Amino acid sequence: MDPVPPPLVAFREVVFGYGTRPILDGVSFEVPRGKVTALMGASGGGKTTVLRLIGGQLRAQRGQVLLDGQDVGLMKADALYVARRRMGMLFQFGALFTDMSVFDNVAFPIREHTRLSEPLIRDIVLMKLDAVGLRGARNLMPSEVSGGMARRVALARAIALDPELVMYDEPFAGLDPISLGTAARLIRQLNDTLGLTSIVVSHDLDETFRIADHVIVLANGKIAAQGTPNDVRESVDPLVHQFVNALPEGPVHFHYPGVSVEEDFGQTEGTRQ
Repeated sequence: MDPVPPPLVAFREVVFGYGTRPILDGVSFEVPRGKVTALMGASGGGKTTVLRLIGGQLRAQRGQVLLDGQDVGLMKADALYVARRRMGMLFQFGALFTDMSVFDNVAFPIREHTRLSEPLIRDIVLMKLDAVGLRGARNLMPSEVSGGMARRVALARAIALDPELVMYDEPFAGLDPISLGTAARLIRQLNDTLGLTSIVVSHDLDETFRIADHVIVLANGKIAAQGTPNDVRESVDPLVHQFVNALPEGPVHFHYPGVSVEEDFGQTEGTRQ
């Protein structure tokens, strides 16, 4: 019987913070191969930090960030560049090069990381653009496409080098319902068609739960819940329940901590701050 391969991405007791502010406190989880994993939680909870740790832009202060069993934090520059070739990244709002056409945006990583001929690059770019429905927009500039189209161009660029892992940082932010639904379907379809492993950071519960196989909820530096979308929806954890149901009251408070209303408004004019 063949040995079971390690998960494509795994965190082992990872600790990380910015200065004196802790972000991840002993976080452990695995990202299943070939699946769409949603990474969710309140703003500032460390979701984008997780993506940066996987990509090696940040290094864990303690613990291990593993890519296919190899510790990203111990990789030298050459090994890290090789690892990044196995990853694609869709940045929030696309982050297209504004002075390059749609075609050249998608061709950019291929030209940077390969020595393929221009005719072959052209064929690859047109195939990637066709996969996201934008082959006919190849000659347009980013300023000439809508927000939803720009996100699809960025997705074509993210898969240009045929990565094993694609990471999406808020891919649905700022999109209208039609564009949002299109982007979500593309993530699911490309994951399944190309045999990818996907990590989606998103606050859009309904659309993300619809396409995800596995959900991880980060809160207070820990894993608050993980499992299938149904598992997370049915969680009895108060914070997860508040997050999933968008409740105004719960462990996450509306008011920033301070003195009581009575004490604050009862202060004399000379002592108010």
